[in-house]
Amino acid sequence: MDLFLHQYTSENEPLASRIRPIALDGVFGQEHILSQGKLLRRAIESDKISSVIFYGPPGCGKTTLARVICQMTESNYVQLNAVKNNVTDIRKVISQAEKKFAIDKKKTIVVIDEIHRFNKAQQDALMEDVEKGNPILIGTTTENPFFSVNSALLSRSQIFEFKPLSKENIKDILKTAVKDDVNGLGKMKIKITEEALEHLCQKCEGDARIALSALELGALTTQPNSKGIIVFDQHVAQESIQKKIVLYDKDGDGHYDTASAFIKSMRGSDPDAALYWLAKMIVAGEDVKFVARRIVICASEDVGNADPHALIIANAACQSAERVGFPEARIILAQACVYVACAPKSNAVYLAIDSAIEDVNNNIIQKVPKHLKDTHYKGAKEMGHGKDYKYAHDYENHYVKQEYMPEKKQYYFPTNMGYEKKIKEWIERLKKENG
Repeated sequence: MDLFLHQYTSENEPLASRIRPIALDGVFGQEHILSQGKLLRRAIESDKISSVIFYGPPGCGKTTLARVICQMTESNYVQLNAVKNNVTDIRKVISQAEKKFAIDKKKTIVVIDEIHRFNKAQQDALMEDVEKGNPILIGTTTENPFFSVNSALLSRSQIFEFKPLSKENIKDILKTAVKDDVNGLGKMKIKITEEALEHLCQKCEGDARIALSALELGALTTQPNSKGIIVFDQHVAQESIQKKIVLYDKDGDGHYDTASAFIKSMRGSDPDAALYWLAKMIVAGEDVKFVARRIVICASEDVGNADPHALIIANAACQSAERVGFPEARIILAQACVYVACAPKSNAVYLAIDSAIEDVNNNIIQKVPKHLKDTHYKGAKEMGHGKDYKYAHDYENHYVKQEYMPEKKQYYFPTNMGYEKKIKEWIERLKKENG
């Protein structure tokens, strides 16, 4: 296993790999952690880098920055992949790092791509030596490390969150690739239009690797014009990157963050925002049952009795969408989503049941009054069960005042929203007329 970062690139390497920068000034984006005076930049420039975890979406520069750090600190370099490498590989790297340091006093940086895919045993194998500082660990992951990396390893590492590259960042990277006549496409005489740049930036969703791959594919497959120039226009761009990539991991932040935004938009009575997040989930291939259930939950938790029809519509949509599936299910889900978003809101029932559950969990359980106890078995009446119970339907307005719990408590406080206002008025009227 070669511990050194090679200084050359092969023409067979993808463009995205060939044009990786070797200095901090060549890194685009991530200004929030790499601007002058920021902690990470200071640590790199002073060669005081410790073990770190870079967390962010694909193609935003995590591995690129790791390589830059190795170049700038003149460290030995090893790259592992959590999918391909095991504990044996890790221990071999650690042993070599120790030998290298003993010989030339150079530290080793181990870059582990997709570190979240290491199991507990593999992560534990790193901890002791990481704590000693040789090797230095740079873990890269698209998953939230607080959910996917051992807490013990997290406590020994600094965590830096990377953001998707901006459109301007992507444009600068593409322009650099077109002009670079050493490792880029500069020898090919490419003229890329502004419309083509816009299309690539829009479709790649902040992923430089996707944009560069599309640029390379379009350039290599487009015939030069009579002047020997490859015109990379919007038509070429559209052919090179036809489907927009939606950043959405069904087991990670993309899944949970989008679902959270979807629910909060419905709760906040913004049907347009709710439809947007719904559309994102549909395009990303989210399970129809997952989406439908979120609408059902919101209909009860956030609309409640302010509009009892919301739950009926949401439940009908849940059953119907699951029955017909996509693509038609999108219409059913959208109808229920818009209804729930536009309905009057009340979380009174949600608060009520949680309050009652808390009461049951934390206080002495009340006994069922004898007149409310079950009488449908032999001997119940002899024990006094059901005695003096008043049947509500025998009284005016189908209501009669009697004891339903020994210690009277109120959990449900109906609001003045929608239909719940009528519920509130009815309850207050019954109480007033019956003392």
